[in-house]
Amino acid sequence: MTTRLLLVEDEPALARGLADNFRDEGYEVRVEARGDVAVAAVREVRPDVVVLDIMLPGRSGLDVLRDLRSAGETLPVLMLTAKGDVVDRVVGLELGADDYLPKPFAVRELLARVRALLRRAAPKHPPEELTVGDVCFDFGALTATGGQAAELTTHDILVMKVLAAHRGELVRRIDVVEEVCGLDSEATLRTVDNHVMALRRAIGDDPRRPRFLHTVRGEGYRLALE
Repeated sequence: MTTRLLLVEDEPALARGLADNFRDEGYEVRVEARGDVAVAAVREVRPDVVVLDIMLPGRSGLDVLRDLRSAGETLPVLMLTAKGDVVDRVVGLELGADDYLPKPFAVRELLARVRALLRRAAPKHPPEELTVGDVCFDFGALTATGGQAAELTTHDILVMKVLAAHRGELVRRIDVVEEVCGLDSEATLRTVDNHVMALRRAIGDDPRRPRFLHTVRGEGYRLALE
């Protein structure tokens, strides 16, 4: 199913650019430029996620957010704020915003944050236990036994937990960073590669002919179970 996104942004060039990027990622995008039509647009479109600027004509993004939450709307909302407006961020979070991003921002970060909000809104759960190769993972206790499991760290096991929750699907490295470490951490995409290398050693998976942990070049990893 196509993910529906409502973008409420009054800067025409920015709105066009963001909408194009979201559409390239496969989203169905509705763009509105005024705050006083945003609530009606939510009711009409029934989006899966809203990207909402704070400074809008007609009605501020904070007022729109307040109206949505007062009406019982629980869909995820990411607020776009002006750089340095800490008060607006705090107020937005207190009103029920799920995340915020100060301008100017990198489009890739916005895309990653929206994906993270959608995952949290419709979470997938890994099995409590999973055997991969020579190793049995207990995701509740965050332990692993068998094979070379003694060499695994807690973060290695957390990475396997994320892959197990989405087994059979591509999981982007930036999404693994966000789920395991948080976007504000100092972890990098290379950090994820290192965790996957450790997992491969532990489960006895040959990276040249992987049975379980498959690399999608330039994107991320996929856990395939036999």
